[in-house]
Amino acid sequence: MAAKRPRRTPPPAERPQSPPQRLRPSRVSGKKILADLRLAARRGDRSALALALEQMRMLAHSPRYWERYLGLLGNPMARLVDLLVIKQGERIAHLKGWKPPRPIPPEQAARRKNAAREKAARTSRRRQESAANQPSLFELG
Repeated sequence: MAAKRPRRTPPPAERPQSPPQRLRPSRVSGKKILADLRLAARRGDRSALALALEQMRMLAHSPRYWERYLGLLGNPMARLVDLLVIKQGERIAHLKGWKPPRPIPPEQAARRKNAAREKAARTSRRRQESAANQPSLFELG
């Protein structure tokens, strides 16, 4: 009696393997956006302004690039464009949980200012006293 051979099952239909998903770097550069904004401001180049606006919108509307967009808003020209056209900087900062610093009450601000003045006066008095106690290098003794 012959031993039964294990039955071979045909291999499953092979699907084409896609490469692992890698995050491609953004082709939008903050330096390039600022260069386009400067060009638009200097020469009135509408195409440079349109390109910069499009790239800024892409950064502002995709959560993946919010950090980069908020960094870009450190430039006054980009901030102006955001305030006038895109209007996303405040919303993004709010979504990320960033809050503007609270205003200091006037009496607390006055106390801080007075404390700083007193500290400056103390250090200047110390300098004057140490200068008075130090013998001159030019006196022959």
